Amino acid sequence: MEVVVAVADAGGFTAAARHLHVVQSAVSGTVRALERELGAPLFDRTTHRVTLTPAGEAFVPAARAALRAAESAREAVDAVRGELRGRITVGTMQGVWAGLHRALAALRAEHPGVVVHLRQAAVADIRQALREGTVDLAVVAFDRQQQRGLTTRLLSREEMVLVASSRRVPPGTAPGGEVELADAARLPLVDFTPGWAIRYAVDRAFRAAGVERSTTFEVNDIVAAAELVRYDLGVCIMPESIADRFPDLPRYRFRRHAPHWRVMVVRPPGEAPQAVAALLRHFA
Repeated sequence: MEVVVAVADAGGFTAAARHLHVVQSAVSGTVRALERELGAPLFDRTTHRVTLTPAGEAFVPAARAALRAAESAREAVDAVRGELRGRITVGTMQGVWAGLHRALAALRAEHPGVVVHLRQAAVADIRQALREGTVDLAVVAFDRQQQRGLTTRLLSREEMVLVASSRRVPPGTAPGGEVELADAARLPLVDFTPGWAIRYAVDRAFRAAGVERSTTFEVNDIVAAAELVRYDLGVCIMPESIADRFPDLPRYRFRRHAPHWRVMVVRPPGEAPQAVAALLRHFA
């Protein structure tokens, strides 16, 4: 099961072999033996790509669940022995921590045997990974629809601000002053790519205010957005906690219809594995 999941995640037998630190023939032989046992092919193999068959699409989620159950069984034995081990995959969005760094440090001090893998991705990809079981826990900004079917705990809520040079905002507006969304819409906007939580929130705010806007720059990196503002090429709407990382850039609050987001810790429903539960305890 571990081999099949590795091939599905890596998209090929060679990459899966590298991940598992075995020769490719061992991976191919294991998959063929399992396919014979199941009586159905799990992968369609071509010269250039390997994709899951319908049987494979059904098998992989069940295999992930079985592997998690086996991991939980090992964790239970370790707990009886006074040790906590295991692996956790944590999903994060770029620039968003909301206490995750403190929780990870505390977990490391308390349970050094727990291995944590961080996976940074767009919010839509993190949600899909939570549903598939490839991410155990995530610190993300979800809207109500994205929270459905998941267990959530609110960590913070904040408004977003406009980051812009003083030459870009209405005359007489001092840094820290207030602007309208319509003011931002008339400026060259630096937007984040679709799929980013910031983009979702900004899109919702403009729709709610009934303001049309166009994007001048589209980036998938917070530092790149800040650099475009720094060189006076555009303005950017971002959460204040992220704007705090660029203290040299003037910021302005919105008088009305300010975009906002809610950062939360999210996990699949049901009882959390012991290692995940240990990490959850360290969130404020």
